Amino acid sequence: MSTNKIALIVGASGIIGSNLATELLATNWTVYGLARRPPQHLDGLYPVAADLLEPAALEAALADVNPTHVFITTWMRQDTEAENIRVNSALVRNILAVLSPKGTVQHVALVTGLKHYLGPFDAYAKSGTLPATPFREEQPRLDIANFYYAQEDEVYAAAERDGFTWSIHRPHTIIGKAVGNLMNMGTTLAVYASICKETGRPFQWPGSEAQWHGLSDVTDARVIAKQLAWAATTEAARNEAFNIVNGDYFRWSWLWPRLAAWFGVEAAGYDGTVRPLEAQMADDADLWRTIAARYQLTVPELDKLASPWHTDLDLGRPLEVMTDMSKSRKLGFHVYQPTEASFFDLFAQLRDDQIIP
Repeated sequence: MSTNKIALIVGASGIIGSNLATELLATNWTVYGLARRPPQHLDGLYPVAADLLEPAALEAALADVNPTHVFITTWMRQDTEAENIRVNSALVRNILAVLSPKGTVQHVALVTGLKHYLGPFDAYAKSGTLPATPFREEQPRLDIANFYYAQEDEVYAAAERDGFTWSIHRPHTIIGKAVGNLMNMGTTLAVYASICKETGRPFQWPGSEAQWHGLSDVTDARVIAKQLAWAATTEAARNEAFNIVNGDYFRWSWLWPRLAAWFGVEAAGYDGTVRPLEAQMADDADLWRTIAARYQLTVPELDKLASPWHTDLDLGRPLEVMTDMSKSRKLGFHVYQPTEASFFDLFAQLRDDQIIP
């Protein structure tokens, strides 16, 4: 088996993919980053521009790329779960089919998430039955259509065909930097807090009572990057599914005022009403352009920075969400990250990069 570690990161421009590229480049991997618009700013990353839904173009783009390890860190949001399944299973199937004849792939890592246990965003809210927490990897699949299951099945089938090992990674909400990312709670909250500061609005909790008072956890993008690298190079981690969160629990009722204090704004907590960010920020696009001009910020388009719909889905859940980390801890993965610091590190980075004032 070759000792040269050649990574192909599928979704390299995303919040997980870009942090994984940084992690692997720092530990002497050769790294190819595939995306429709791959990042150009990462020193040492070989960009591969391709559309995962166009097999012929994908094959041409990867003609000279012979990865030993493939990290699938992306998905494409569709209007229905049936479409999610069709498109997102094709994405996995296409990349692995194109790489199959090369015979170089030793390991494939797939990133999914906690909807593995929760079901699609609206399923548990409608059914009225809440899944048991903390989530553990051995919990059986739900009897419900879920594109994560379809993606896993594509990986298992290709592993059977091509003889590589695999790992599945299930993060909770990812906290980290990626501009233009469609699921970015940390940056969304930073932009929202910046707008509150500029206008004198209170930093109003947007979510549910259960989320405000209940226990929760999140996943720092740097932590999942380290777990992906660990699982790809650790024999005991082969052919296993892993949860991945920071390792601490918190209550939003504790964290929210701390986030507000970082920005110097007034925190307003749960007051008996869910107040979605999507509604709170609906008319803020022009305001953000004004703020961006005033402070010479690099991204004047609000919709490239904030994804209030996704933050609302996370913070509006009718249950507390906790994730068990025992499995990878027992196998030797001990990375731990205090969640408060995940947010503060991100906010400081966004400010340094002139993305927020």
